[in-house]
Amino acid sequence: MAEKIAPGPVQDSACLKEATCIHTKKIYDSCQAKDCIEDLRFYPTAQSQAVIDRAISVKAGTAELLYVYIDVEPVGFNRGFYTVDLRYFYRITADAFVGSPRPCQVTGLAVFDKRTVLFGGNGASKNFSSETVIGGLDCQNLAQSNMPVAVVTAVDPVILDMKLVDVCERHCYEGEITEIPPAICDCFGCELCFGDGAVRRLYVTLGQFSILRLERDSQLLIPVYDNCMPSKECTCGAGGGCDTDQDPCELFQQIQFPVEDFFPSSIAPRETAATQLGQLGRGCSCGG
Repeated sequence: MAEKIAPGPVQDSACLKEATCIHTKKIYDSCQAKDCIEDLRFYPTAQSQAVIDRAISVKAGTAELLYVYIDVEPVGFNRGFYTVDLRYFYRITADAFVGSPRPCQVTGLAVFDKRTVLFGGNGASKNFSSETVIGGLDCQNLAQSNMPVAVVTAVDPVILDMKLVDVCERHCYEGEITEIPPAICDCFGCELCFGDGAVRRLYVTLGQFSILRLERDSQLLIPVYDNCMPSKECTCGAGGGCDTDQDPCELFQQIQFPVEDFFPSSIAPRETAATQLGQLGRGCSCGG
């Protein structure tokens, strides 16, 4: 019996079973971005603004990427190319010192705009599906041509610098925004302050790593080696009976160190820490 072929690299001598046509997303163009974003305006919560007005100095805390708004438009003078406009929304925290040894934490929003041009191919077709519901959430697709889809993969940024500036010096900095999507505002749990009556403001410098790509639906012909059947068995018995009496520390010692979590591979791992726990009887992967 021939050796079973698993997803991943294969030997040159491996025999193909068939060629099949699949429908998937094909990447037409991509780029990597390493942005040093200087002096982004920090929009604090109302409570944080009161602390900033009395602050003597600030110390950088953390930066969290909340959301990236993406808009794709064709370039009129260069067929097949598209402008990709991005707006990054960040939640920034910092420690403000107001005279006491213990700092006060302040929280606020920062916004970064970016534009790039990528190749997305030419497409004039319109997509319709039996899953379409007239008047539903996908009704906007009925009126659009086959536009490429922009995807952004990003990590949380690194705070490189923070500045505490008097309002009278604000002419030295750019970046004003007055309208924030409600869903972003809800992430802070209270109203954001846009500067009315503020004495001091914060500006933050971030380092952002991103990967941008344009993709569109495509039909591809790929080689098939065999049906993709699971190679492991469920560890739970009938009725969902699993051994949960084992010492948790003993179970933990039997788990291999998750090297892939620290040094990711381009090939999907066969096992993770979660699957190892399941095989050791700590948790079920099937219902009874």
